[in-house]
Amino acid sequence: MSNSPFDLHHDTAYQRWREHKLATAPTDLNALIVEIGDPRQLTAAEHDAILDRCRVANMAIYVGNSGDDPDKAIPATLGASFGLQRLDHNRGADEDAITSLTVQTDGAHREYIPYSNRPIDWHTDGYYNAPAQQIHGLLLHCVHPAAEGGENALLDHEIAYLQIRDHNPEFIRALMQQNCMTIPAHHIDGEQVRPVQSGPVFAVRADGALHMRYTNRARNIVWHDDPLTAAAVAYLKNLLRTDSPWHFLGKLQAGWGLISNNVLHTRTGFTDDDTPRLLYRARYYDRIVGC
Repeated sequence: MSNSPFDLHHDTAYQRWREHKLATAPTDLNALIVEIGDPRQLTAAEHDAILDRCRVANMAIYVGNSGDDPDKAIPATLGASFGLQRLDHNRGADEDAITSLTVQTDGAHREYIPYSNRPIDWHTDGYYNAPAQQIHGLLLHCVHPAAEGGENALLDHEIAYLQIRDHNPEFIRALMQQNCMTIPAHHIDGEQVRPVQSGPVFAVRADGALHMRYTNRARNIVWHDDPLTAAAVAYLKNLLRTDSPWHFLGKLQAGWGLISNNVLHTRTGFTDDDTPRLLYRARYYDRIVGC
């Protein structure tokens, strides 16, 4: 992490990065949107436009012409065009590791909020994964939106880091502790389906990119027990619920999608009509190549 802007020992590098980040970070949701044709065959210009937005905001929203076509090759092909290859075969995902996010009440899904119509608070995906299986890339593709609700709030995790570090660099030190956030083991009918996982909130990848692992859940989470960590987490929670120029709120429509480096996001509760809400979710161990 030498000379990294995310190293607390290198304030000069941080200040250079901070100046560039604030100068380029979008403050309007429309700045994230790229209109495309067939998401399975991006033109060079479409690809570059999406990548440009991911470079400055770690995310982009594409508006494609596929409508309610349920072809799962849409998210798979689009993701692969940005170097997203290694899919996370998480519990609840389909056999191809791309998850169909729709209301499901069977035994394998009913305990998990993403398969309900309830709201989901701020998080990054895969916060309960093992260190070697962290989710660095996330793609959401909408086949059919909810009749009412189902919006996503979005926040670039680099902006969250910047705001916290500007307020108190020691909070970043606390949130980078290896035992900062622990998700207890999960059991169903007495059987362990996921082991306990501890790790930092903020970490720096081998390539120097910033990674965030976080959930705003109040239950079934254990924070490192010291005053500095408690203060850092309280500040982060307040930051997330306080509107800023970098908080975005939008609703994906049929044929639209979000591609990101697993930024912070939420989902509001929703109500379905005769055609249930359906989004495809692809989680990757890869980060978008080129940003």
